[in-house]
Amino acid sequence: MRTITHQGMTFEERFTPAQIQEAVTHLAQRINHDYEGRQPLFICVLNGAFVFAADLMRQVSLDCRITFVRLRSYEGTATTGQITELIGLSEDVYHRDVIVVEDIVDTGNTMHYFKHKLEENGATSVRVASLLFKPDALQREDARPDYIGFEVPKHFCIGYGLDLDGLCRNLDAIYTLKQNK
Repeated sequence: MRTITHQGMTFEERFTPAQIQEAVTHLAQRINHDYEGRQPLFICVLNGAFVFAADLMRQVSLDCRITFVRLRSYEGTATTGQITELIGLSEDVYHRDVIVVEDIVDTGNTMHYFKHKLEENGATSVRVASLLFKPDALQREDARPDYIGFEVPKHFCIGYGLDLDGLCRNLDAIYTLKQNK
């Protein structure tokens, strides 16, 4: 198992590049099946989901569009409990099927907020594709992702788009903060 150290913290490899690509392929196949004959709008939540969204979109065979928003709820390794829209929605979602692409859903507060906003703006349907999901951290059941790459414990994750203070997004694997035993 590979480990890396960043900002004095040790992280252990949780998912290899091959495991990640297999999960992305599986998610794309499910989305292709579920949305056959439809033209969904994908909304990538920046910055964390950009790597996942790029790989996912290359495997989605549907006629579709993608747009981007930037929401913030984390500082360092902890959630702030506050959702800030740094870049808001620029596409009309009225009468559209929407798939939100997220890097990780943990408490669900950000997805709860954003799904509610999309529904208020008239989206026909809103589903969430999240590479990682922390079921033990979920506080809002309505924010449970519809498409999940991996379930993970409540450990902080970096790599493959996930960051620590803006760094480590370029790692090709996903690492979790090593827990003292």
